[in-house]
Amino acid sequence: MDCRISQRPDFIADRSQFGHWEGDLLIFRRDLGEANVTSLVERKSRYTVMIKNGSRHSRPLIDKIIDAFSPLPAFARQSFTFDRGTEFRGFKALEDGLGARSWFCDPNSPWQKGAVENTNKRIRRFVPSDTDLSAVNQPQLVALAHHLNSLPRKCLGYRTPAEVFMAHLRDCG
Repeated sequence: MDCRISQRPDFIADRSQFGHWEGDLLIFRRDLGEANVTSLVERKSRYTVMIKNGSRHSRPLIDKIIDAFSPLPAFARQSFTFDRGTEFRGFKALEDGLGARSWFCDPNSPWQKGAVENTNKRIRRFVPSDTDLSAVNQPQLVALAHHLNSLPRKCLGYRTPAEVFMAHLRDCG
C-alpha cells in the first residue's frame, strides 16, 4: 500500500472532509531528557491534541495516539499525515488500532503538513524548546490544548477550533 502524500486523496488536502489529522513531534533540549510532545491537528477544524511521551520510541508513542483517539467515532479519525521521522514507523499499529489511514510527507517537506507546523509555532509560545518536560505533566498539556482550541481563528470565520470540532461531531454522528 502506497502511503506517500502524493497518493493522498484531494479531499484531505482541500480540507473539505472532517476527520483527517496531521501529526508531528515537538522535541526539546537533549540535555533535559528524552521527553517530547506529539502534536496532532485536525485539518478542517484546526482542533489540537497534545500527548506527552517519555521517548521517541515508535510503539509507545503510537499506542498513546491510539489511546487518545479510540474514544472518537471512526469518522473523526479517518487519516493521519506524518513526516518521515522514525517515531512514526509504527504506523501499521495505528492503522490496525484505529482503522485510520496513514500518509507520509516527502522528505524535508514540512509544508506538506502545514496545519500542525503552524500549531507547533503556537505551542512553542508556551512551551519553548528549552523547557524541562519533567516539570510538565499531561494535564497541563491538555489545558494548553484547551486554551489553543478556545481561541477564535480567522480561517474558521472567527469560530474556535473547539466549536467547529464539536459541531462536526454533533452533525456527522
